Amino acid sequence: MYHYVTHGTCSVGIDLTIENGIITYCHIEKGCKGNTEGLSRMVIGQKAEEVAEKLSGIPCRGNTSCPDQLARAIRAYHD
Repeated sequence: MYHYVTHGTCSVGIDLTIENGIITYCHIEKGCKGNTEGLSRMVIGQKAEEVAEKLSGIPCRGNTSCPDQLARAIRAYHD
């Protein structure tokens, strides 16, 4: 499991597991509970790179958002 510390959002971290390019676990710590839990459930079973492409660059209260931070976590997971 990979832990990513978020920046610029109400969420504080993302726990993520990717196996063979597929997201098998995702949990976003804190943030807007309904949105972060929904987002986490929706990405499980999805291709990680496709999720990162779709969510990258989405703003919320500034230049980033929980979806954008998830995209960054996915890309950092592969580094």
